[in-house]
Amino acid sequence: MKVEKFPDRVIEIDQKQYLYFGGTAYLGLPTNTKFQELVIQNILNWGTTYGSSRTANIQLSAYDTGESFLSSHIGSEKAVTVSSGMLAGKLVIDLMKKQTDCFFHLNDTHNAIQTENSFPIFINGKLDDRLLDSKSEKITILTDGVPSFETKPTDLSFLQKISKSKEITLVIDESHSLGIVNENGSGIYASIEFPVKRKIMVSSLGKAFGLTGGVIASDSEFINQIKELETFTSAAGMNPAFVQTFYDAKEIYKIQHQKLNDNLSYIDSILIKNDSILFDKNYPLIYLLSDDLVEKLKQEKIIIASFRYTKEAEPLNRIVITANHLKDDLDKLVSVLNKK
Repeated sequence: MKVEKFPDRVIEIDQKQYLYFGGTAYLGLPTNTKFQELVIQNILNWGTTYGSSRTANIQLSAYDTGESFLSSHIGSEKAVTVSSGMLAGKLVIDLMKKQTDCFFHLNDTHNAIQTENSFPIFINGKLDDRLLDSKSEKITILTDGVPSFETKPTDLSFLQKISKSKEITLVIDESHSLGIVNENGSGIYASIEFPVKRKIMVSSLGKAFGLTGGVIASDSEFINQIKELETFTSAAGMNPAFVQTFYDAKEIYKIQHQKLNDNLSYIDSILIKNDSILFDKNYPLIYLLSDDLVEKLKQEKIIIASFRYTKEAEPLNRIVITANHLKDDLDKLVSVLNKK
């Protein structure tokens, strides 16, 4: 299905209007007029792009301003932006390959933080024996902030059970939690207090935050190491107009995050819970475990997100709630979901 304009809460297909509950614009920013005006003003000041290395002799203050906001918002010592979330993940993995003896992954992590020769943390429901032995080694744990088909942040309590002889680095992809979970959408990073030597967050900024790019957040030493990588120094940075906008839009993020939370609370108050629907009032995705429901929604002119992460995978059917959805939209959606 092709559309001729950005798919916000309503889309037009074959000259018919449908309610749209898809995409990843959780805070509704791509069509937010005040947000657009900030982006436009920053483009007028910083141009449409800046194709120079971040290490060139001319340095743009937009990067300092925007990245300082991001590190403060996330709760990290430091943050650096790059042109995409995928690049953020790949840069971190490339650097960690030089600093770790073994990778372990939790669930089916996003491709951005996948690497060859990584071992599953759990085997048949139990921690891999290698995580429990007394061998002294550096290990890196890879995980998504909120896994696919889940509506709650990853349970990291298993970190407490890993042998004390292991030096743990935790890499967490927050593309679907930054801007959404915790206070003002700060994400998960700051709330992780398990015993690890270092925690690293990577995220796309093109989802909740509404601007094409990616971010890496960690301690200052690690971020400085990222900035020394040849892949980083030889690549152009994220659009500086967009990076400046993060700081300028900080109050808009708060407002939109509250609107999203209000919508989720309203759904929670009217949705009849059942086994074919996976929903949590603190997360803007509703997973449908019944293909029949997907078809019923379409008959009622409601389009949701449906796609395959891989060719072999089953379709991922999920309803995406955004800050822009109106009460009437939510009433219509839930009325279909509540029908037996």
